[in-house]
Amino acid sequence: MKENTNLDISLYMQREENIFHAPYEKELSFYEKVKNGEVEEVDGWMRAHPIGTGEGFGKLSDNPIHHLRYHVIISVAMITRFCIEGGMDPETAYGLSDMYIRKADVIRDKKELTRLHLHMCVDFTQRMRRLKKDSIYSKHIVQCVDYIHAHINERVTTEKLAAYCGLHVSYLSRLFKQETGVGIGEYIRRRKLETAQNMLKYSDYTFSEIAAFLAFSSQSHFVKVFRENVGITPGEYRNQYYRTNWGEKKNV
Repeated sequence: MKENTNLDISLYMQREENIFHAPYEKELSFYEKVKNGEVEEVDGWMRAHPIGTGEGFGKLSDNPIHHLRYHVIISVAMITRFCIEGGMDPETAYGLSDMYIRKADVIRDKKELTRLHLHMCVDFTQRMRRLKKDSIYSKHIVQCVDYIHAHINERVTTEKLAAYCGLHVSYLSRLFKQETGVGIGEYIRRRKLETAQNMLKYSDYTFSEIAAFLAFSSQSHFVKVFRENVGITPGEYRNQYYRTNWGEKKNV
């Protein structure tokens, strides 16, 4: 029972010092972005919210360097497991994890630890993006995929992609289908639905907010497309998978 007493004291002290952990769904959403190779989003988030600063970081040590180092190590461990889940070779993932933990272990400067953490997050994310592009070879298709990921919250058309790549619309359509195995419209739809599923799992956004964010014409259109492709409605999906972590399901 001594452990329970110590836990109560620790929780009381954290409340007194206004130390709160980040919301669970927001933390998982960040790891999902790393796993999905969303480089721009991860880089932007990390620069706006450096590790160990602001709200959402529990106090792990009275020593500022140790406190930050422990957060870096926890982050490395979590990202490693999410990336393995996303298809990264375990030996590569654990090798990267060991390398970054060894680096963190010898750094004695807070700014250097913060820079290391940013570099680690972006490195894993870039590797996951490249992993997802392994079957795509031509420069133009890579450009298209990057553009789609960077503009997932916009209405992306074949015409826009063709203009961006400097190709004729019909030629790009044939090339994209040849190299990816699906048409441009289908690829965009799949990526939007993947994002929608993550938002349903790890956020409290309403269906109308998700539909607007992903540039669906209306909430009803979003629900229709989701049901046709996923097999269940967004509401059923959220009830089944909300705050899912590594296969554990929690109904809401």
